[in-house]
Order: sequence, then structure tokens, then C-alpha cells
Amino acid sequence: MLALQPVDTVAAAFRPEPVTQEEAAAMFRAAIGLFGKWDLTDEQAATLLDMPVRTYRRWKAEGPGRASRDGRARLSNLMGIHKALRIIFSEPQRGYAWIKAGNTAFAGSSALEVMLGGELTDIMRVRRYLDATRGGW
Repeated sequence: MLALQPVDTVAAAFRPEPVTQEEAAAMFRAAIGLFGKWDLTDEQAATLLDMPVRTYRRWKAEGPGRASRDGRARLSNLMGIHKALRIIFSEPQRGYAWIKAGNTAFAGSSALEVMLGGELTDIMRVRRYLDATRGGW
């Protein structure tokens, strides 16, 4: 008889990554377009992705390199934010503009200002707010 092991005792090498490098590359390409819709500077985009501006510009021009686990989580959360905004606002432009509008949920700061705090948890805070607003999860 084969005994089952709890997940946390399985060697890390055998755990699948939540987001693959291929998925991260696709999300990075989508994020470039999204950052354009949000009218972000390269500096702001690089802050959201927690990478040097020079690296962001190189990836934007030549295609993404290998994304870290944190980078993949950032991209995933940014795509979640985009999805939530598309669900909440029937007019895409209103969703794109919402990112820069002051919000009482963030003490008058915009979602972008919150996310530009630079931490993954800053991006997650905006995503959790939007998911709760749209009634998701």
C-alpha cells in the first residue's frame, strides 16, 4: 500500500509552479498593452513589476526574460485587476481611468498610487478591493 505524503513534505522540485514562464511571458506582453491603456511611464511600469527601468525597457523591446516567482505573482495580480475592472465597468475607458482616480477606499489615493508603493502586497490590496467590489471570490 502506498502512503500519501502531505504536500509540504514533497520535494520542491516536484511542485508545479503556479504560473509557468510561458504564461508569465504572455502576461508580460499583455501588461505592456495594459500599461499603455493606463498611460503609465516606463518608470511606473518597472516599479509595478519590481525591476530596473533598463530591464523593463529591454524586455519590452526584445521580449521578456525569465520572470521570478515574485514577478509572476505581480503579473498575475495585475491581470486580475484588469479582469475585475472589465467586469465592473461596461465601458473599458472608465476602467482604465479608474486606476488614476482618487478613491475613498484608499484614503483618497488612487489605485495606481497604492500599487506604486512597490510591494507585491500593494498590488494585492487593490486586487482584493476590486474582487470584493465585483463580488468575486
